Amino acid sequence: MGGGARYTNFVKSLKEYIVEAAAKETAIGHFNFSDSEQLTAIFNAARTLGVPVIAGVSEGERDFIGVRQSVALVKSLREEYDYPVFLNADHTYSLERVKEAIDAGFDAVIFDGAKLSLEENIAVTKQCVEYAKKRSASVGTDILVEGELGYIGTSSKLLEDIPEGAAVTREAMTHPDELVRFVKETGVDLVAPSVGNIHGMLKNVPNPHLDIALIQELKRASGVPLVLHGGSGITEDDFTAAIKAGISLIHINTEIRLAYRRGIEASLAQDVDEVAPYRFMSGGLHAVKEAVEARLKLFSGRS
Repeated sequence: MGGGARYTNFVKSLKEYIVEAAAKETAIGHFNFSDSEQLTAIFNAARTLGVPVIAGVSEGERDFIGVRQSVALVKSLREEYDYPVFLNADHTYSLERVKEAIDAGFDAVIFDGAKLSLEENIAVTKQCVEYAKKRSASVGTDILVEGELGYIGTSSKLLEDIPEGAAVTREAMTHPDELVRFVKETGVDLVAPSVGNIHGMLKNVPNPHLDIALIQELKRASGVPLVLHGGSGITEDDFTAAIKAGISLIHINTEIRLAYRRGIEASLAQDVDEVAPYRFMSGGLHAVKEAVEARLKLFSGRS
């Protein structure tokens, strides 16, 4: 599994790590995985630096891996290495699937109601929070619920254009007054606002710049930690400014997928006759570890 730091008798909850990151003006990295090799690379990168990390699986990713299998993979690493690696049910679009993830043992869930009306988003998010709290009481550990306010697209892939309908103007981004209402009426632990970020990476140009002033406003208004989705393609300067302004958790996915594919392609190019997956996939694992490690250094203020 590779060398790295060991958190002996690690006892902090995910919520405590997020609060601690906010106090230090750093951010926790959230990286999606689609198979065990990507998860291994994410975990090894975090251990190398000795920082907590969140591994995420979208609805599609957990359909591919398996819902309970995703839990088993992450918990096996956490228990064997006594290390703060957590599992999040990324972008979940129904109460039923939120319940499924909570019941399976996920540490956190996201209900993505960004395309719903504010009233509908509040109503379903509130139901998710109520279910998580009930389940948390029965298992004796906090299960975090994140809400999403502001549409930024849905696909973690390379893009020709900004996703249709994505909020990239100030007027269309998350409004502080709506955020206050959303947090108050739902009771969410975390919120992912729209601040100029988009899902996916534009192919030939950098992604739009973040509205750092808006992040500051939203942080003051929200009363809960803020999450930045669509981290792939954002400049390092914007990341640094966003963390300082109040972002405590950052999602990366497209960059991971791209690194994984290119790493595997490079391995196969070196030996076109190789058929052993553990050999040619090792190139992808190495590329993902490098990509995650670079982001974690930046998010933790080490680069």
